[in-house]
Amino acid sequence: MRATRRIAVVGASSNRARPSFTVFRYLVRQGFECIPINPNERDVLGVPAFPTLAAAVAETGRFDMVDVFRRSELCLPHAHEAVAAEARVLWLQLGVISWDAARVAHDGGLEVVMDRCTAIEWRRIVGR
Repeated sequence: MRATRRIAVVGASSNRARPSFTVFRYLVRQGFECIPINPNERDVLGVPAFPTLAAAVAETGRFDMVDVFRRSELCLPHAHEAVAAEARVLWLQLGVISWDAARVAHDGGLEVVMDRCTAIEWRRIVGR
């Protein structure tokens, strides 16, 4: 995570009650450039949302990490998108486990983190 600057947050939500909102807000406050990927959102915290990862990459450039807040059974297409987008890391959030998505990402040259929260891990890394 120390080498990560740009994060595509798949499933980011403007709903303050959702973990994807809380984590998105925390990562932005920590200085990460986060872009929401969600076809059902216009923006999250004023950051324009994109319907797909490919659309976000086309308009804003490559991402270091693709952080996925989706149900486990919906992750495989996001792994394919992350490989196509030439991201460095596919990160499946806490409670999200998809061995098929992990295999696709790994075979595509990405690092894979599964069933971990980016906010919790960043707090651990920086000691806050």
